[in-house]
Amino acid sequence: MQEDAFPEINYLRLSLTDRCNLRCFYCTYWQEFQKLPPGEILTYEELLRLAGVAAQAGIRKVRLTGGEPLTRRGVVQFLARLCQIPGIREVCLTTNGVRLPEMASDLYQAGLRHLNISLDTLQRSRYRRITGQDNLLEVLAGLEEALDLGFHPIKINCVVLKSINDGELLDLALLARDRPLQVRFIELMPTAHRRQWQRHFMPIVEARRRLSGLGPATLVASSATAGPARLFRYPGFRGELGFISPLSQHHCLSCNRVRLTAAGKLRPCLLGNSEIDFKGPLRQGASDRLLAHLFQEALHLKAFETGRPLMKSPWTGAAMASIGG
Repeated sequence: MQEDAFPEINYLRLSLTDRCNLRCFYCTYWQEFQKLPPGEILTYEELLRLAGVAAQAGIRKVRLTGGEPLTRRGVVQFLARLCQIPGIREVCLTTNGVRLPEMASDLYQAGLRHLNISLDTLQRSRYRRITGQDNLLEVLAGLEEALDLGFHPIKINCVVLKSINDGELLDLALLARDRPLQVRFIELMPTAHRRQWQRHFMPIVEARRRLSGLGPATLVASSATAGPARLFRYPGFRGELGFISPLSQHHCLSCNRVRLTAAGKLRPCLLGNSEIDFKGPLRQGASDRLLAHLFQEALHLKAFETGRPLMKSPWTGAAMASIGG
């Protein structure tokens, strides 16, 4: 396959921290996960500089991830500065929603409009089982606050977990019937505990089958900076449903994303083994020209690794919280 066959890389997922206020079992195996010392996490100034270099290399969309990005002090001020970087057209944030009730207004005032909220269940006891915490009411309140403020799009990320939340798929889908939400169902990935993944993995085709009673689905065209979700409209719905199948129907050949971890490593592929260190050169006084060269090197690595289905890729065991999702 020729390199020019690959999509334009225009989407950077930028991890602000590896800390989180939840303990979702599929995100990290907490008994073994070692958090970074604070000095090893990129500063806001370093992140802004790298975002500027990335914009010059063609990045048009930046998504803030974690860990949980809203746990990092000063995130609102950082986000406001990020929105001002020339060339960056979309700034998005993925959050578990726990701190949204108190922070949604400030985030909106800072310029954020694109919001993803992780929500795998509408049942309080099940939420505690999945996340280790009792914060479902806060998340639901944060969602309503975001709707009232006018955030758009608001995307709900639901990881499909066989024998845990697969009986709730219809209830979760119906969130998009009366609200302008995009509810996205995502296949569980092997990023924490291999046996748990094998036990709870459900292919997206099965999730779609269970939702077939909603009526005929109309495919929605995606923008140039869109992620991997295939979006559909259903009769009578104000919002949309999305389906993300990185394992059963992998999207490697259309992937337009790279990831910068909180430790300053640029990963061309989520479950690939390649990383390029940006923190070392940054802290050793590297020029923007050198940083841009490193960024281009990452794009070449992505071209090399693209095309290997994730199901066949070597499982690194890296916690999702340390990668940035």
